[in-house]
Amino acid sequence: MRLTRSLAVRATLSLVALIVARDRAGAQQIWNDARTTALVERATERRASQLADTALVDYKATAHGYVTFLAQFGEGFPEPPKIVKADELGLEVYWRAPDLSKQRIMGRRDTLLLPTDINYHRDHLGIVQNNFRNIIRIGEGDEVRDVPHPLSPAGLQVYDFAIRDSLQIRLADRTLDVYEVRVRPKDDRQPRTVGAVYINRESGEVVRMAFSFTRAALIDKELEDVSVVLENALIEGRFWLPRRQEIEIRRTGSWLDYPARGIIRGRWEICCYEVNIPMDPALFSGPEIVMAPAPERAANPFPFTGNVLDSLPPDVRAVTDADVKKVQDEARALVREAALARTRSFAISARHISDLVRFNRVEGLALGTGFLQLIGGGFALAAAGRYGFSDEEAKGRGALEYTTGAGSRLALAAEREYRDASEEQETSLVRNTLAAQEFGSDYTDPYDVNSLSLSGSLARLGWRPSFEIAWEQHDSLSVHAQPASGHFEPTIPAQPLHEMRLTLGLDRSTSLTFGGYELGARFMTSGIWRASRSPGARGEFFRPTATLDLQKPFGSSRLLLHTVAAGLFGRSDTIPAQHLVYFGGPTTGPGYDFHELVGRGGLSQRVEYRFLAPFFPVPLGRFGNAPATITLAPFANAVWIDRSPAFKATRQGWYPSLGLGALTVFDVLRFDVARGLRDGRWTFGVDIGRDFWSVL
Repeated sequence: MRLTRSLAVRATLSLVALIVARDRAGAQQIWNDARTTALVERATERRASQLADTALVDYKATAHGYVTFLAQFGEGFPEPPKIVKADELGLEVYWRAPDLSKQRIMGRRDTLLLPTDINYHRDHLGIVQNNFRNIIRIGEGDEVRDVPHPLSPAGLQVYDFAIRDSLQIRLADRTLDVYEVRVRPKDDRQPRTVGAVYINRESGEVVRMAFSFTRAALIDKELEDVSVVLENALIEGRFWLPRRQEIEIRRTGSWLDYPARGIIRGRWEICCYEVNIPMDPALFSGPEIVMAPAPERAANPFPFTGNVLDSLPPDVRAVTDADVKKVQDEARALVREAALARTRSFAISARHISDLVRFNRVEGLALGTGFLQLIGGGFALAAAGRYGFSDEEAKGRGALEYTTGAGSRLALAAEREYRDASEEQETSLVRNTLAAQEFGSDYTDPYDVNSLSLSGSLARLGWRPSFEIAWEQHDSLSVHAQPASGHFEPTIPAQPLHEMRLTLGLDRSTSLTFGGYELGARFMTSGIWRASRSPGARGEFFRPTATLDLQKPFGSSRLLLHTVAAGLFGRSDTIPAQHLVYFGGPTTGPGYDFHELVGRGGLSQRVEYRFLAPFFPVPLGRFGNAPATITLAPFANAVWIDRSPAFKATRQGWYPSLGLGALTVFDVLRFDVARGLRDGRWTFGVDIGRDFWSVL
C-alpha cells in the first residue's frame, strides 16, 4: 500500500506540473523579419489589386450551408452541445468588380428541437466575400465592429507577422507553395484579430484565413469568443475564390456565472463557379443578402436532400469544431490570455438552479447563493453558501481557483457539504425537490462532510485527466423535515470518521468514435486511508468507478447504452455505509425501490432504443407548437450487486427490469413505466430530460 500511495502521489504531482506549465510554443519565433514583411506587403497589395483586376470582372456561384443554434450545459461544459435549431440554406452568390456582392437565398428550411425565438443577424445567413473588407464586421456590427483586416494598409501598421510553416498544394499541372503566417496585434487591448493567414508564395494571394478576436473587438459583452475559418479554392487556375467557411459564436450571460451557453455555428460549402458572365448591374441594388421572391424559389427549388437533421455534418454536436478549436488554441498562444478573457470581474454564481433553492428530508427548505470574483492572472475567488430551515445548519464552500485560457484548472477549497452517496444521480434535483416536499419521496442519501481539498484537471487533450487530494471528516445525518403528505425513509447510517483520499480521474467528452458511435466515458479511482472514531475500525480502501455512454444514430432513431460500475476493495471487513455501491431507482435500477440494491460492488447496464411516433402538437404560445411526434424509448436494464450490508435486505446477483419511456415537448419532459423482474414492482415517474440535469 505504501508503494501504491507513493506512485499515486507522484502521478498527482506530475499532473499539477502539467497544469501550471506555461505554453512556450513560438517563443523563439522571429516576428516582422524581412522575408515575412515582404510576403505580407505583397499579399496586401495583391488583395487590393484583385478588386480592380480586369481579368476577374464578375462571377456567379452556389453556396450550401447550415446555421445551427446549440445550447451547452454543465460546469466546464464537458459534454457536446444540444441542437436547439438548425437551418439549412441554399444561396445564389454573385460578385462584380470592384467590390459589389449579392446573395440570394433560394432555399431555406429549419428544424426546431427546443423552444426558442432566436433571430439571426442577416450576415449569418450568407457567406463572406473577398475574405472580409478592410474593416471587419460580424453580426452587422453588433458582435464585431471596426477591426482592421491584417492584410490592409492599416493592418500592416497595427499587427505583427511571422512565418510559422510552409505547405504544398499539388495541382494537376503544378505545385503551389503556401506559407502559414501568424498574426498578432501590436496592442492586444485594441479591437484586433488573432490567428493566421495562409499566403500563396508565388502570387501573394490568400489561400486560407483562420482567426479569432481580442476581447476589445467584441461589442456584445455576453460573447465569449468569435472564431472564423475561411478557405479559398483556385478557380480556372488563376482566381482564389471562397470554397469553405466556418464561423462559431459563443455567448453566455454577463452577470450570472451559470454553466449554460448558446452557440451559433455557420458552415458553408461554395461551388459551381461561372466566371466573367454577363450580369445586370441592377442585381446588386438593395441589401447584400436577400430572400428570393417566393415564385422564383418555387420555380427553381434548391436541391435539398433528406431531412435537415439527417444531412447535418456528423460532428456538428462536437464540444468545439476541430478547426475552430485550433483557432482558439492558436489565439491563446499568440497573445496574453487577458486579451481574450471576458472582462467580467464579479458575478453571482450558481452551478445548478438547486443551489439557489431546494428541499430534502434533512434540510427541509434550503436557500443559497454564491459569487465569483476574478482577481487577475487566471485566478479567482469563489464562494457559495446554503442554509436549511429544518436542520438549522449552514453549508458552504470557499475556493481559490486558477484557470488557464485553454481550460485547465487548479482549485484549493474548503467546504462543508451534505454529499449524496448515490453512485449516479437518480432524478433531477428539481424533480427531487417537488417529490420530497409533496410526497416524502427523496431520492438522495446524504451524509455530512467537512473537507479541505486540492483538485485540478488538464485540458487540451482528447481525454481529460484530473486529480483531487482531500482531507475529510464524515458524519451521519438525521431526518428533520416533514413532507406535505407521506413520510420520509431514514438516512443511511454513515460512519463517523476522518479520512484522506486521493482520486485520479480520466474523462472523455462525448464525441464520434468507431462505426459512427458517440462515446463518452469517465473513469475514477480513489485511494482512501481511513481513521474511524470507532476503536479498531481503521482501514485502507481502493474504490474504482466507471461510467460509459455509447450512442448510435439510425436516421431519426437512436440506440443508447449506459453502463455504471463500481467496487470497493480493502483490508477491513468494516465498510463505512457512505462508501458502499448504491443502485436502485429510475436511472440505475428501474422497477426497484430507491437504493434497494446495495453492496461492496455492482454494475448497472441499460439498453434503450428511441424512435419517433405520431403525437398531437403541444401549443407553446409565442414559440409555436411542439412537433406532432413523441419519442418512444423502450429499454431493458440489469443490475448486478454483491454482498449487501447488514442495514439492507439481502441482495445478491442479477436484478433485471423492462420498461418504456416517452419523451415529449421537444424531449424536455420524460415519462417512464418499468417493472422489476426479480422481486421488483411496477414503478411510474415523470422528470425533466436527463440532458438538462447538469444545470438543474
